[in-house]
Amino acid sequence: MACRVWISAIGLITEDTARDFEVFATDNNVQGATLVLDSPGGVVLAALELGRAIRRFDMTTTVGKTIMLPSHDGVARARLSADASCESMCAFLLLGGTRRYVPPEAHVLVHMIWLGDRAEHAQEASYSARELGIVQRDIGRIARYTVEMGGGIELLETALRVPPWEPLYALGADEIHRLRLTTLDRLFDEDIGPVAKSNALATVAPIHGGND
Repeated sequence: MACRVWISAIGLITEDTARDFEVFATDNNVQGATLVLDSPGGVVLAALELGRAIRRFDMTTTVGKTIMLPSHDGVARARLSADASCESMCAFLLLGGTRRYVPPEAHVLVHMIWLGDRAEHAQEASYSARELGIVQRDIGRIARYTVEMGGGIELLETALRVPPWEPLYALGADEIHRLRLTTLDRLFDEDIGPVAKSNALATVAPIHGGND
């Protein structure tokens, strides 16, 4: 009766992540489930597609890190730590949840989207008109998605103020509430302590690779 079940999504969002999630959802019951994010972001369009899939499944999103514990009587056990980060496009992925919770200890960080292969040397790189058009298109798509998911459009404005050659901007607690990245006072209905025990703990294939 003291069981909590969640799905853990870890790592970079790649072009394959949304498709991998759909396959995972076919094999597992994710309807209304809690999705725990710990990600540095990744590919823009894939993140938006994944966010819409999360909304279709009426999922709850949060930020956290799953720490596996020794099994007990053959039952998988884990602890959910709030000491985790949701960066760049992960902040917009968080909006995909019908219900959202950002623990006070978690970190949500944003910055400007950029061409992935130019991000490390953004100021020295050259850009074609076509590439600048791609960036503008993606900004428009993120804006539409943010409104569609019920987030504050100021989230995108805040991100666009931080170029890739500067450190990511960490959103404060007041901003997280104002931008509607969090809509719940707590993740679970009842506080049962720091240890979650489950015989159905599922972990999404790591979301790895990709660019902003």
